[in-house]
Amino acid sequence: MADAKQMVDALVRDRQGGTIAATAVLGGVALIVGLALKALPGGEPSPASANAAGAPLGAAPGADAPAKVPTPFDHAQIGEDEARIMLRAMVAATMADGLMDAEERKRLHSALATAKIGAAGQAWLDEELAEPASIDSLADGVKGPAQAARIYAAARLAIEPDTLQERQFLKMLAEALDVPPDAVARLDQALAA
Repeated sequence: MADAKQMVDALVRDRQGGTIAATAVLGGVALIVGLALKALPGGEPSPASANAAGAPLGAAPGADAPAKVPTPFDHAQIGEDEARIMLRAMVAATMADGLMDAEERKRLHSALATAKIGAAGQAWLDEELAEPASIDSLADGVKGPAQAARIYAAARLAIEPDTLQERQFLKMLAEALDVPPDAVARLDQALAA
């Protein structure tokens, strides 16, 4: 299969509107990680840890910066396996209402083609669309609340839950992943902006 992170980026960039259009240039995985970070209690980084240079605030330029310690929300730490779960969650959410017309399928394939995702990635997408992952299979193997929030954020980002089936899918996914209701509410609020 093609690079899962590239596919996540392509599908997120293809999403239209509000927060997504404005921030998708960061990359899909980075956007998902950021949404999950803001959704979980205590997820906001402190000003010192948010300093891009990695040096404590007020440190002289050129001062030795402490080694950057990866956090559960560092998008560079997201591996291909987790990106693949994100993709599967995005496809399952898209198919939650059972509707995928030819135009929507064409749009998804166009997004992948624009990102230079080849035939293997296109074929993988078609297989997932034909048989989307179950909620239980998405939740299996998720390790901890940070990863659960990222998987949920990917699914929520993939759709605008305007049907009963989509809302029910997201509710059941959040429950299966043990994503707290307040985190779900914060994600919904961030995506509604």
